[in-house]
Amino acid sequence: MNRRTGRHAKVVFWLAIATGVVLSLIGVRFLLQPESAASFFGIDPRNPGFAPHAAIALRDLWLGLLLVAFTVLRDWRAVALWLGLATLVCFGDAAIAASSSGRALSIAFHSGSGLFCGILAPLAWRLSRSSAR
Repeated sequence: MNRRTGRHAKVVFWLAIATGVVLSLIGVRFLLQPESAASFFGIDPRNPGFAPHAAIALRDLWLGLLLVAFTVLRDWRAVALWLGLATLVCFGDAAIAASSSGRALSIAFHSGSGLFCGILAPLAWRLSRSSAR
């Protein structure tokens, strides 16, 4: 790796880290201050309409396509990490569903998704370890 490539990699590395941190902070803000976060996002808090659903849909599409891409590229570590984090999100979604609507089907769907991801994550991790040899 030459000096220019090394510098380029370092810049991309730190910009990607910063992007991840900023997105994580936005997520924390949506959890702690949902009204002001939604307003800053551009969603009218008095009449949100379909906007929150559209935002969730776009993120689900993005995350789903990201998992497909990691899998097609056979980047098993990325697949395992994605699934491991998805496990936490799915159980968090189950808790949100339980405290919001309390619908058993919704809670079961999110919990089942969490179990599925939690089982699949270590299997993908094992693939990453065996392909590294």
